[in-house]
Amino acid sequence: MSSVSYHLGAVIGNRRALWRYWRASSPPTHRALCPHYAALIGHATQEHGRFIDIAGAGSLIRKTGIRMLYRSGAAFAAACDNASRLQREYGIAYLALDGEALARAEPDFRIRLRGALHWSDSWSVSDPASLVEQYFNAFQRTGGKFLTGDARTLSPWGAGWRVSTSEGPVQAPQVVIALGPWAAAFVHRFGYDLPLFVKRGYHRHYVGGGTVQVPTLDAERGYVMSPQQRGLRITTGAEIAAILARPTPVQLAQAEVEAKRLLNLGAPVENAPWLGSRPCVSDMLPVIGAAPKHHGIWFNFGHGHQGFTLGPASARLLADLIQQTLPYIPHGPYDPGRFR
Repeated sequence: MSSVSYHLGAVIGNRRALWRYWRASSPPTHRALCPHYAALIGHATQEHGRFIDIAGAGSLIRKTGIRMLYRSGAAFAAACDNASRLQREYGIAYLALDGEALARAEPDFRIRLRGALHWSDSWSVSDPASLVEQYFNAFQRTGGKFLTGDARTLSPWGAGWRVSTSEGPVQAPQVVIALGPWAAAFVHRFGYDLPLFVKRGYHRHYVGGGTVQVPTLDAERGYVMSPQQRGLRITTGAEIAAILARPTPVQLAQAEVEAKRLLNLGAPVENAPWLGSRPCVSDMLPVIGAAPKHHGIWFNFGHGHQGFTLGPASARLLADLIQQTLPYIPHGPYDPGRFR
């Protein structure tokens, strides 16, 4: 299994946050949290769609869903039961494929699996970096201005805030802290001790071999394969480690072994795997809303593995709050004040 790996020092250092995370993972607590997470997820494609139209980036989007593979009959049966429940409770569309149907759908697979669930509502992106770049270009075309600065220079200035940039100081009455995995250390300087921790992850692209037709989670092995413009991408599960700790891509090595049993993996594109950090919150919900102790500071971070997915939906919610209009979804579950 390559779902989870850890550095012992990071586990010890984050023991309080991880303990709360474990408690939030209990079936009844997790069940109570799911509707709040679903409220954001349910608007993710719609909000991305608005940005995609503005940016003219539709060619990068695939509306083909995602598959979850199962190797054992017991795991597949349990997954089908859970999928039926999710469809009843949240209206998520899916199709169950037996081994024969899966083999037809994924002709590059070398071995016969027990089956798969195909969740058809999901979108995917063939080049996430290119999509973000096109969003950025659209932001500038429509009047946005981008400045480079050091967030650590943020300080009060009159009734608002000031930060140093490459073009000199900038003042504004409102400031949004959206620093991802670096948010915990930053807001700590302002007196906030939020239950945040980091999960790292790795990915790598491969060319010259087989591929999958849609993004695919090997559910009993804990890694994802996705067809990308750069090749077949393998993405690992979670590694509990410090942001600056040395890379330890053991999960990717395990995922490569499992993927090679499924298909001809081909040659790696990058000399070394990509490594990134995911900002996680102990109750599994992002932090979106006004800083409890500072007027004019707003938080937007803690999206875990879903930052790219939830970016536009979270931004819309935060914009509603800043503009003091009725939030398009109830914002209480994400409010920073819930940790007081």
